[in-house]
Amino acid sequence: MIVREFGFSFGLSIICLILAFWFGLSHGGIAAAFNFLLIAFILGLMEVSLSFDNAVVNATVLKNMSPLWQQRFLTWGIFIAVFGMRFLFPIVIVAIVSNLGFGTVVNLAFNDGVQYGRYLEEAHISISAFGGTFLMLVFLKYLLDYEKEVHWLGGIERRLASIGRLDTVQVLLTGVLLLLAVQFLVQDTFTPKEGAVVTGQKFTALLSGTVGILTYIFVDGLSGLFDSDKIAANAGKAGLASFLYLEVLDASFSLDGVIGAFAITTEVAIITAGLTIGAAFVRSLTLLLVHTGTLANFRYLEHGAHYGIGALATIMIISLNRNIHIPELITGLIGVGFIVLSLYSSVQYNRRNKGLEQPAD
Repeated sequence: MIVREFGFSFGLSIICLILAFWFGLSHGGIAAAFNFLLIAFILGLMEVSLSFDNAVVNATVLKNMSPLWQQRFLTWGIFIAVFGMRFLFPIVIVAIVSNLGFGTVVNLAFNDGVQYGRYLEEAHISISAFGGTFLMLVFLKYLLDYEKEVHWLGGIERRLASIGRLDTVQVLLTGVLLLLAVQFLVQDTFTPKEGAVVTGQKFTALLSGTVGILTYIFVDGLSGLFDSDKIAANAGKAGLASFLYLEVLDASFSLDGVIGAFAITTEVAIITAGLTIGAAFVRSLTLLLVHTGTLANFRYLEHGAHYGIGALATIMIISLNRNIHIPELITGLIGVGFIVLSLYSSVQYNRRNKGLEQPAD
C-alpha cells in the first residue's frame, strides 16, 4: 500500500533533491550544494505539515471521482500544482500588481530572487484577499450544509446548519466579511522597505476578494452541473470539474506558503524543488486516505479539516492588515491541532459505539 501510494512521490522527491544539490554545486560548490539540499528538504516538510488539512478535504472530493481521475490528480495535478500554482500563478499576480511585463518578472524570479520576493510581498493584499475569500467559502459551505447529518460540535453545528437553508448564504456572509475587512483592516497606502509608496490597497483587496468569490462560484457551480453517480455519460466532465475545483483549492492553500518560503531562501529553483516534494506527498496522502477508507472510519476527521481551513481563511483575512503577521508555523499548527482533536473525537466515538453501528460514510 505504501509503495503503491507513495512510490511516485518518493521518486519525484529524489529527483528534486538531486537537482537542488546540482544547482548548489554549480552555483557555490559543495557547501552550497548541501545547503540547498537541506533547504529543499525542509521546505518539503513544511509544505506537508501545513497542508495536511488540505489533503483531508481533497480526499472528500476525490473519493467520488473515478480511478482514472484520481490518478490524473496525482500526475497531471503535480505539474499544475508546481508549475502552475506555485510558480506561474505568483508570477502572474506579481506582474499584474507591479505593472511589469511577464518576461521581466520571470527574469527577476530566476536572476534576482530578492527583488522578486519584495514584489511578491507587495502583492500580499491580493493574495490574502483572493485566498481568504475562496477558503472561507469552502469552510462555510461545509459548516452551513443543512443536509449534513454528522455534527462534531453537536448543537452549535446544528443551529448553524439551519442557516444553510438560505440558498448561497455562504456567498452573502463572505461578501459581508470582505467588505468589513476592506473597511476596517486594510490600510489604503503601503510603504515597502524599498521603492515608492503604493496606494489603492483597499480597492486591490476588494477586487481580489471579489475574484476569489467569483472563482469559487464558478468552480463550485461547474461541479454541480455533473453528477457522475446518476449520469454515467457525464463522468468525464464531472471528473474534470472536480479536478479544477481541487486545483483552485490547492492554489489558495499554496500562495501563502510561497511567500513564507522566501523567508528561508530567495532561490526560486530551490523553492520550487522543495514545494514540489511537499505537493507530491500531500497528493499521495490524499489518495491513501481515499483508498484506505480513513474518512469513513473517523467520522469527525472531515470536520477537523474544514475547521482548519476556516482558521486559515480567517488568518489570511486578518493579515490584510499589514501590521498583523501570524507565522506560517502557527497557521500550520492550528490546522494540525483541529485534525488531531477530530481524530481523538472519532476514536472516542468508535469506542463508545463499537458493535452498535458502522462509522458514518
